[in-house]
Amino acid sequence: MMWLPADFVHPLRADLPTGEHLRLMGAADTEIDFPAVMGSRERLWSVYGPTWGWPPATMTVEQDRDDLAHHEREIAAHESFLYGLFPRDEAELLGCVYVDPPAKQGGADAEVSWWVVDRLVGSPTEAALDTFVPAWLSRDWPLRAPRHVGRDLSWAEWLALPDLP
Repeated sequence: MMWLPADFVHPLRADLPTGEHLRLMGAADTEIDFPAVMGSRERLWSVYGPTWGWPPATMTVEQDRDDLAHHEREIAAHESFLYGLFPRDEAELLGCVYVDPPAKQGGADAEVSWWVVDRLVGSPTEAALDTFVPAWLSRDWPLRAPRHVGRDLSWAEWLALPDLP
């Protein structure tokens, strides 16, 4: 499925004004992804669980590695994109940004969501990410109408939209 122009070169990295950065993720990031996801699992489940069934309460490190490898293959095929939010030293994962093709009707040309680990909810880092992502999509992506799921509309509202054929 082509949802981005064939000549589009996706960003490899994006620097937030607060010093953190986004970069693409893959299976090699499992050791920092797993504690971030499972450490924020209950909140993430309340957001993504009804839609994606993620993250399951019993997720293992190997299941997380498989999930990240799947994302890595999708990135390579330009099917969807997973960016991790990292501090300068990349010693930990602070959150994630998902850029996906539209799955629901309503005129969006992408569906984008993001999260931060529990300890950063309500923090300047989360506020910076909330401001940065829409501006970054507008500036560096060939998108006219990205839908910010969980921001522009709730996940429940998104789920209620008709699926694209």
